[in-house]
This record gives sequence, structure tokens and C-alpha cells, in this order.
Amino acid sequence: MIKPYLQLMRPANLLTAAADILAGASLAPLAGLLSPFSSGQPVWLLVLSTIGLYGGGVVLNDVFDAQLDAVERPERPIPSGRVPVEQASALGVGLLALGITLAFFYGQTSGWLALLVAGLAVFYDRFGKHQSLFGPINMGLCRGVNLLLGVSATGAGAVHQLWWLGIVPMIYIAAITMISRDEVHGGKQRTLYFAGCLYLLVSACQLWMASRALTLPITIGFVLLHLILIGRPLLTAIQNPVGPNIGKAVKAGVLSLIVMDAAWVSVSGNWPLALGVLLLLPLSIPVAKYFAVT
Repeated sequence: MIKPYLQLMRPANLLTAAADILAGASLAPLAGLLSPFSSGQPVWLLVLSTIGLYGGGVVLNDVFDAQLDAVERPERPIPSGRVPVEQASALGVGLLALGITLAFFYGQTSGWLALLVAGLAVFYDRFGKHQSLFGPINMGLCRGVNLLLGVSATGAGAVHQLWWLGIVPMIYIAAITMISRDEVHGGKQRTLYFAGCLYLLVSACQLWMASRALTLPITIGFVLLHLILIGRPLLTAIQNPVGPNIGKAVKAGVLSLIVMDAAWVSVSGNWPLALGVLLLLPLSIPVAKYFAVT
């Protein structure tokens, strides 16, 4: 059966990774460069690359967590015996290798960034997630560099000019990672409040960039939608910080990455592509009902 292998890969999350690439690639005009979409570059190679990188990373996460999941989440594919740990390991390594290879096919800069994403992902799976401070930063770096992988669709020049953009998704993912640690046993309100502040910081940065790019009227709608989608479950979790409520807040934060990426695209002024990225959200929601996102 293929379903348990798909469960390991978390298909809904893969769509959010693809949205990162489209967002990063759309930001080329901010560096005064020609968009890779208008120049006919094979951006789809980087989309497939990030699917391999993300898929490999989350599969290996389950491999390293097999013993813990046997206690806390015995229904997961590996502890339930539906996927042998050896096969899961091979799948994870194979997906990472595929992601790196496809990125190098696109370009040298993209390849090195993909290699960095893979390294950060494996380090998080094995060591980073056990560190209370560095763990969220580690996972945030994975996502920040993934956005830069999209930026690299335009070439090394764009990455050199826009490298700092990787800090913004790093902040967002660090917030999600921080609260996700409490989705089994429940958590503290102060952690959720801090995550909310980080969310607001990310949105403020997007609005500031849109104001500088003179695209604020386009971007503000996407940012408001993003805040609504992540804010409602977060407020519920703050009012009652039990595991199920925190889990819903985490799920909303992960899936709403698509909306955040659509907002990034809108900063560039490319509203048709922004709407296209946004349409990945209604696709990811039903997928997330069948395959867990965390």
C-alpha cells in the first residue's frame, strides 16, 4: 500500500514547500532583475526539488522519532509496522538526493542551497528538535533557505541581494515549531502569546516591503487573510492551551504558509500568480484531512 508512505511524506506540507519556491522566484523584480517566469526558466525543476527536500526531511524525522512515536503516536506508519524503518530510511535519503540533484540541474547556486536545506533538515531531525532554543531556529532556517532556493531561480545575483528575506520565514517557522512541541501534552499561554507576536512581526515586514514596492493595496488583503487564518485557532489555544487546541493552531500555521507565500508574491505586484499560489490552500485543506501535517 502506498498510503503509509504518503503519510510519512505529509503531502499537504509539500504544497507549502512548493509555494515557497513560487514566492521566492516572484521576488526577482525587487532586486531589479527579470522574473524567471517571464524569461521562460524551468522553475518547475525547483518546485520538484523542494518537494524532494521537504519529503525527505519529514520522512527521516519519523525515522529518528520511531521509538518516541511508539509511545506517543503508535498509529504512525513506522511504529505501527506498516512501513519498515529500513524502507523509510531509504525513502528519506532518496528523496533528499533527488531534491539536491534537480536543483543542481537548474543551476549551481540552486544546488548548493538545496544541499544546505538537506543538511539543515537532517540536523534538525537528529539533533536540533531536541534543543529548546536552537530547535525552532534550525527549522526556521530550513524554511528560510527554501525561500532563497526559489529566489535562486533568477541566479546568484538575486540571492546576494535578497538573502535577508530568508530571515522572515525563519521567524514564522520558529514560532510554529515552538508551539508544536506542546501539541501532545498541552502548553503554556506565554509561549502562544510569543508566537503570536512573531506572526505579527512577519506580517508587518511584508506590509513594509509592499509599501516600499508600491504594491500595498494588493498585499494588504493577502496579509489580512493570513492573520485571520492563523489568528483564530491561536486565540482558541491561548484561551484553553490543551493539546488538541494547540494542534489545530499548528496545523493552521503550517497550511497558512501558502497564504504567507501568496502575500510574498503580491509584494512583487504579480497578483495573478499570487492568486494562483493562494489556490493551493483549498487543495491542501482536504489533503490535510487524510494526511497529518505534524
